Amino acid sequence: MTDGEGDAMTEERPASEGERTVAFLLSLRAQGVRDLAVLRAMEKVARERFAPARFADLARQDVSVPLPCGQTMTAPHTVAALLTALDLQAGSRVLEIGTGSGYVTALLAAMGSQVVSLERYRTLALAAQERIAGSGFAREIELRQADGLQPDRTLGRFERILVNGVTPVIPEMLLARLAPGGRLVGAMRVEGAARRVVVMRLPDGSFDHAPGPAVRLPPLVAGLARAL
Repeated sequence: MTDGEGDAMTEERPASEGERTVAFLLSLRAQGVRDLAVLRAMEKVARERFAPARFADLARQDVSVPLPCGQTMTAPHTVAALLTALDLQAGSRVLEIGTGSGYVTALLAAMGSQVVSLERYRTLALAAQERIAGSGFAREIELRQADGLQPDRTLGRFERILVNGVTPVIPEMLLARLAPGGRLVGAMRVEGAARRVVVMRLPDGSFDHAPGPAVRLPPLVAGLARAL
């Protein structure tokens, strides 16, 4: 055997799709993600399908990924923590504020939800719609370009609401959309730090706010984007 032949035989082959998926899921488990429904959804929905092509190599890493309009795809372990806190039930009607790439939207649908997702940026909404159309979950998703912090009263009520960003307070308009026994998961700025918050609507109509750990999410901005 020549030296050249030895080098060729020891050259590492690229990891297969399945191997990359397993490594991705194991990395999340190593960071404490234990919710099997969340992990199964992340196995079904390929994050790279939703990432901009130039950042596809980052999609199976636990990092945020840049999007157009100055937005980002949230890091997977943060997404998993939000979905776990949401405590989804099969068939739940879910309102998502901030579609972004559409990745989390598809995860919600993969977990058995009927999703209405609102995105203020037309550029992101159109791109997400295209990605969702090829994801296999389009029938479970209604995507609108809309101001998620002032959702249409005609939307009705939802068993779950996911707010993909940080707000100073949870808007009353969102709380009004929460059905009795429902749950909202988002983030608020508390004493200068962004913290996850879970809001439960109790049977008597009152709300129970449970602040959680610090979380890295972008701030949400009200209003439709004028140019983008």
